[in-house]
Amino acid sequence: MSANKPIEHIGVFTSGGDSPGMNAAIRAVVRAGVANGLRVSGIMGGYDGLVQDQVRPLGARDVSNIIQRGGTILRSARSEAFRTAEGRTQAHATMQRHGMDALVAIGGDGTFTGAHILFEEHGSRVIGLPGTIDNDLFGTDRTIGFDTAVNTAVEAMDKIRDTASSHDRLFFVEVMGRDAGFIALASAIASGAEYVMVPERYQGIEALTDELKKASRSKSSSIVVVAEGDEQGGAFAVAEKVKKQLPERDMRVTVLGHLQRGGSPTAMDRILASRLGVAAVEHLLQGRHGCMLGEVNGTVVATPFATAIGQRKPLQEELLALIPILSV
Repeated sequence: MSANKPIEHIGVFTSGGDSPGMNAAIRAVVRAGVANGLRVSGIMGGYDGLVQDQVRPLGARDVSNIIQRGGTILRSARSEAFRTAEGRTQAHATMQRHGMDALVAIGGDGTFTGAHILFEEHGSRVIGLPGTIDNDLFGTDRTIGFDTAVNTAVEAMDKIRDTASSHDRLFFVEVMGRDAGFIALASAIASGAEYVMVPERYQGIEALTDELKKASRSKSSSIVVVAEGDEQGGAFAVAEKVKKQLPERDMRVTVLGHLQRGGSPTAMDRILASRLGVAAVEHLLQGRHGCMLGEVNGTVVATPFATAIGQRKPLQEELLALIPILSV
């Protein structure tokens, strides 16, 4: 398949963990393709669907009434086959069989790594859209699904605060974030939590217990937000360690888990997904590919896959500094 061949047929798929707003992105890609006179096909089950030839045509009406739905209508799955050279050859063959000139891949770091390898081995033209609740991709201020996940976590913490205050309890709330603390930090600030623990920064149990002792002098309840990937362990492990230091405190643990991935996307996620989905089609028509599209300072920007997957997005230090100030 020539890299100079005009774009006539685009495939779109979702890969990795689902995130609210993926359907809005699918809808935008399909309708932008149709508006530009292109054929668009949906690939079911991510890279595995590309390997197994699970392809179906999508028109403007096929994506009606999905912008408000969480999850992904194209589904997502791990693909052991795509990890092999033979599997990637099959994926490329699927594209050729359907006359597919380019792909729009909606997902995270692993998705873009696969896209980068597919281009290097077979010259496949791919544009990536950042669909992950973790907000950990370099090259975009926000990822599709992050805002919804934070709002889901904050809504739960608001309810936890009610019962924590009623019973003078210390709550440890675990949120998603195996390698990144963006959800933990944002939800901690928005919910008025007393402390946050994130994978990017080492925080000893002694420092946490010192802060909780200070808080107990003026507060009857406290909330500690723990990212699942914190070096001290998840919320249960942290609570167990704190209990040894503060045996007199009444403690409870809540793990929000996959609640954060589900639900109707917020307006912010719908708009971001829609904007990036249309931009993906426009970039492909202009001959641009091999990159992830993101939003930086309100502008759509393209970041090469090698850069997006090769650099770690840092937490904002000024946001971390807000927690001790606002929790006095």
